[in-house]
Amino acid sequence: MKDSVAEEHLYLGFSRQYRDSIFPLHTSISLFLLSYCDCKLFKIFLVPTGENVDDQFVTKNLLGDLEVRLISRCQLPLVVQSCCLPAVVMKDGKFCRAGLSVVLRHIIQKTYEADPSKKHVLELLGFKKTCLKACAEVSQWTRLCEISIPLAVEGFLTASPEHCQTIPPDILQLERKLGEPVRVHNDDKIRRQKLQQQKAGAKAAVPVLGKKATEEGKTVEMHEHPRPTLELRIAFSKLLVQEVSDAVNREAPHIRRTKTSDLPLLDHVFAEGLYFTLADIVLLPCIHQFLVSIKKQGKNLVNLPLISSWYQRVQEVPGVKKAAGKCNMELLQLPELMSSPEEELQNFSSVPDELEEENEDSHFIGGPRPTMTKLMENGIEAKFSPHPCPSWTLDWTKLPSAVSPGEGK
Repeated sequence: MKDSVAEEHLYLGFSRQYRDSIFPLHTSISLFLLSYCDCKLFKIFLVPTGENVDDQFVTKNLLGDLEVRLISRCQLPLVVQSCCLPAVVMKDGKFCRAGLSVVLRHIIQKTYEADPSKKHVLELLGFKKTCLKACAEVSQWTRLCEISIPLAVEGFLTASPEHCQTIPPDILQLERKLGEPVRVHNDDKIRRQKLQQQKAGAKAAVPVLGKKATEEGKTVEMHEHPRPTLELRIAFSKLLVQEVSDAVNREAPHIRRTKTSDLPLLDHVFAEGLYFTLADIVLLPCIHQFLVSIKKQGKNLVNLPLISSWYQRVQEVPGVKKAAGKCNMELLQLPELMSSPEEELQNFSSVPDELEEENEDSHFIGGPRPTMTKLMENGIEAKFSPHPCPSWTLDWTKLPSAVSPGEGK
């Protein structure tokens, strides 16, 4: 282990203790990741928002086996005093990383550098190691995970009973996100496997159902547990470092000839798609507190079937329950929830497109006009020249949405 790694200091905010979490939720998320990674590479400091610093502020069982010190804001290094916590400061005290996603990604990278056998930790960064890499100002997904949902849950938990009757729009937005089709780097191959599985399943089901229905002239209902979906098997095979048992190397001719547009879409297994990533680590402490509050109020979770299924599925990931136990987070066991009728879900959980666009625009600060204004206010004037090829045009409707400069608002 490198000495420079162990010398880094991690500063976390502390406003209060609520049930089995430390607020702000950014601190609970950071401690949960440290427990999941079994990372002891940082000297951890809790920074209370108030003036009084008391060792009894935090119940020790919320910190697991992590050694945490309390420090007042005025004792912070100067480079940290002007930053929003959490923040990590290098050994020399001259370089600071601040912001939840930046700090969490740094914890993962340092954990892997210190112990390369912890490949499952590095896998949290996802394909090409880009999970939550884009800043919240340009990525709607990063903003939802890093800022919107933690703030929404904190607001929900502290609101008066009459204001807790409606589910926060950001939670509903996550529910919708979990219902969107999944895109992964080997998308076409997996979707063809899914099509082959569906066709094989349909053929196998016909004679079995026919036999059961005609047995002794009676109709017999099937109550067997369905086989895990291809998405589930792929997701958990990666977590357990196993191959998908019935995945074929070469598809049948009719599967190969199927157009990409006619292939079945992939369903979400985890927050970002098929694979367990840092996004799931960030969301779990937040959604856990939200579901605990909902359960205490005696409300039905039928309107959040995808979040409920995701919450149960994340608990099956190796190491999650152990990390939750270290943080004294008593994960709930939710009953299997059937999806409510489509109309009911639509009325309950949809946010009008106009309102969503308005909220997105209100978060965006920047762009050419404000930037030019700032430059001019400081005596810098830009000179413009005509475009060398003014006749060039692009039909954005024919290009993937991710290519459009306006996609990130």
